[in-house]
Amino acid sequence: MRGEVAFDVTARALTTMDASNYRRVPLGVVRPRDADDVAAALSVCRTHGVPVVPRGGGTSIAGQATGTGVVLDLTRHMNRIVALDPEARTAVVQPGVVLDRLQEAAAPHGLRFGPDPSTHSRCTLGGMIGNNSCGSHSVAWGTTADSVRELSVVKGNGSVVRLGQSWQGAPDGLRTMVEGELARLRTGFPQLPRRISGYALDALLPEKGADVARSFCGSEGTLGVLTEAVVRLVEAPRARALAVLAYADESAAAEAAAGLLPLGPLTVEGMAADLVPPDAGLPRGGAWLFVETGGADPAEARARADAIVRAADVLDALVVTDPAGQRALWRLREDASGTATRMPDGSEAWPGWEDCAVPPARLGAYLRDFRRLLSAHALRGTPYGHFGDGCIHVRIDFDLLTGAGIGRFRRFSEELAELVVSHGGSLSGEHGDGQARAELLPRMYGTELVGLFERAKDLWDPDDLLNPGMLVRPHRLDENLRFAVLPREPVDVAFGYPADGGDFSAAVRRCVGVAKCRTTAVDAGVMCPSFRATGEEEHSTRGRARLLHEMLAGEVVTDGWRSTEVRDALDLCLSCKGCRSDCPVGVDMATYKAEFLHHHYEGRRRPAAHCTMGRLPAWLRLVDRTGTAPLLNSLASVRPFAALGKRLGGIAPEREIPRLAQETFSRWWGRRFKERVRRMMREGVYDPEVELDAPREVAILWPDTFTEYLSPSVGQAAVRVLEAAGVDVMLPPTVVMRKRTPRAGESVSLSHHSWSVGARGHVCCGLTYVSTGQLDRARAVMRRTLDLMGVFLDPDVHPRPPAVVVLEPSCAAALRTDLPELLHDDPRAARLASAVLTFAEALERLAPDWSPPHLDRPVTGQTHCHQHAVLGDGADRRLREAAGLTGSLAGGCCGLAGNFGFEKGHYEVSKTCAEEQLLPAVRAATPDTLLLADGFSCRTQLEQLAGRKGRHLAEALAEALDQGVDPEVDQGSD
Repeated sequence: MRGEVAFDVTARALTTMDASNYRRVPLGVVRPRDADDVAAALSVCRTHGVPVVPRGGGTSIAGQATGTGVVLDLTRHMNRIVALDPEARTAVVQPGVVLDRLQEAAAPHGLRFGPDPSTHSRCTLGGMIGNNSCGSHSVAWGTTADSVRELSVVKGNGSVVRLGQSWQGAPDGLRTMVEGELARLRTGFPQLPRRISGYALDALLPEKGADVARSFCGSEGTLGVLTEAVVRLVEAPRARALAVLAYADESAAAEAAAGLLPLGPLTVEGMAADLVPPDAGLPRGGAWLFVETGGADPAEARARADAIVRAADVLDALVVTDPAGQRALWRLREDASGTATRMPDGSEAWPGWEDCAVPPARLGAYLRDFRRLLSAHALRGTPYGHFGDGCIHVRIDFDLLTGAGIGRFRRFSEELAELVVSHGGSLSGEHGDGQARAELLPRMYGTELVGLFERAKDLWDPDDLLNPGMLVRPHRLDENLRFAVLPREPVDVAFGYPADGGDFSAAVRRCVGVAKCRTTAVDAGVMCPSFRATGEEEHSTRGRARLLHEMLAGEVVTDGWRSTEVRDALDLCLSCKGCRSDCPVGVDMATYKAEFLHHHYEGRRRPAAHCTMGRLPAWLRLVDRTGTAPLLNSLASVRPFAALGKRLGGIAPEREIPRLAQETFSRWWGRRFKERVRRMMREGVYDPEVELDAPREVAILWPDTFTEYLSPSVGQAAVRVLEAAGVDVMLPPTVVMRKRTPRAGESVSLSHHSWSVGARGHVCCGLTYVSTGQLDRARAVMRRTLDLMGVFLDPDVHPRPPAVVVLEPSCAAALRTDLPELLHDDPRAARLASAVLTFAEALERLAPDWSPPHLDRPVTGQTHCHQHAVLGDGADRRLREAAGLTGSLAGGCCGLAGNFGFEKGHYEVSKTCAEEQLLPAVRAATPDTLLLADGFSCRTQLEQLAGRKGRHLAEALAEALDQGVDPEVDQGSD
């Protein structure tokens, strides 16, 4: 065995589940390097009677990628494209190849692989063949089985066979069985485009070429282990257009879908309004069909889309020809497999009946009956999917936590199976039967044909070694449910988890396994930088969620919050919060990590980095009070002293220690304020009795730790720009003002007599304490901040709190999300969170008529990952455009991520993250390109890895103002 063998806690915990409702604990995981390794693993398992489950991306929705024996992880090593022949339009691939990698290899030749499930960015060809996957383009290019030429397979007995037509590679006895049952095989299978359930024994009929490879497709790893495949490629349209057709509801859209097929569309996909955000920009309606057309050029593709719009009876329609616009709309559809796991009211919904299919002409009638069945069982679900093929995806709000709910799940499943069959349909139209539906196959095929499935299984795998309990002699559909092992009562936690009813288990259950976090494309958003850097499942959002699930279950991970396995998996989490926005179900691993670290180190010694960088605000305030910044800067510039300091502080030796500012932002502000007052008094300008002609907008500028002590120039620049825009700037109070409680019968007006002066202090968002899991300290810091801001948060004084402008994106995100979620019992937290604005948002809201100076320069740099995930960058993009800054900033994560990239042991991952998007963008920039990075971490990463100085947008605008750029003249001269 040349590959890895892992029977440790982490490896087992990571593979207990796929994207289904089911959970089974394996004995271990094997990562084979080639077919010989696969054969060796099967030999050992056969000797010991241990079952084997082949696994690709682990996104199966019916439970077929889980098992109690040995899991073969075919993604780690067996992931090569062996050959690609453009002339023959074929490719030879190993089972672990991710579909998008094959598409990228085929694209330069004008080719592509036809089927494309919504998980195309992380699903594997082996998994697609195992499930006979389809995807949105199946109306044009069919199922995976339609694209398979030959397969190399290792059987359960260790023999290697090559499967093809004319009985090539068939096990002994299979041909005899088929030839003895020709009549049953010719009449027993429903005729529809998406019939995936059961074994495709009808592909072995003589009139279909006795195609053993095609018959193997959809066997879910129960007949053999795929090691190589020859697949057919199709010509990709040179241009595409997307017609979005709006209907009153999903039934109307379903009724219309079949009528569009004669027009030759590439897709006919359906979605209802429940799965679409209100700002999606779709034409007015309650449901939509996404109908894609192709052509030799954009005009031909557009003409075909226009013809479909004219032929369709719709409420409204939209034709999109811009590739970026099309991608944005397709992301809505692709994310539905995760989005649908939450109902509009936030309650949970689950798979189980994810992909039934009926003849397309019957889809409308089937949906109406399906809705009635849901209502009869008091269940809810939002159908979507491949309307042109009659295949419906839906997540349903089953109660899979209680006995009564599980009983209803079974009754509904049995009745729905009967309904599907009555419409001439298939229980599975894409994702396979697995454990979810195999028990009900006799209702679709009858006991005799299911008996043939069992005989075929025995011929291929007489020892029942391969994925037992799937497809034939199946497990019950209501056993092995993954929720059964979770605690029934909420665990004691620090955060409020408002979207999950305060239940940490429910928060962890958000991860259903669709694995968007395993996407490696550089344009995929921020999530998940650590997975893209390492390629390891345990460093993906899904992998960490699985470990937390097993921690709560207590069967595999047995030491709860003290688990070293969970700690190690979370160690490389950058707390970028990318999953909070990019994950279709809103998993927030940064919060889960902080929660775990809080419990893990409770009453224990913490790592040095937690005590240094985790308490950075306190240390820097001490430095300011003692006036030792120059001394520390001098010591940090001396290599032996710097090395000692980094070793004691848990800082990576490769890192340089940032220099502290000689004067903090607050001291500059105080000095500037005094100088202005003296000048006004000296010039006789100041008169407190004179009222201003018009009230000016007021903003509280937040002196975050990074702006205050490390880059006060950013704060100074923000003051310059805000004041130029007509906004009066003030800093938060440094003393607590407490409102005096009146004695009985006393009436106290809201005057200065109503307040008393309390303790002094400094506001702080608590970010560094949260990111290192020091949540008790974080709460104390946040409560002190609320006390200091109390006069502005009192609804009697300020019905609406004044704007709080935060220049550091990570601090703004902490105030907007961490503060109200950690202090969920304090209404002041929500009020402060609602007042937080970024620099660009403040200018847009407080000075809507102000025009920024026109810089007329290209830009590159980094959008802070917290801004992407929590704050949004719409206002920033509009401000850059107004200032004549062209181009876009890099996505992803810079890799420094606050304390993460400075911690010992994280440097290489941090650097790899930066090399993904940020550093290549900087290297490709022209000399006049302005490098923008609003986050201190991003600027530091730029300086330390690229030797380039990044600027906050406020600095760029302030510099232009100081140089006398006239906004009106400059803009008018374009």
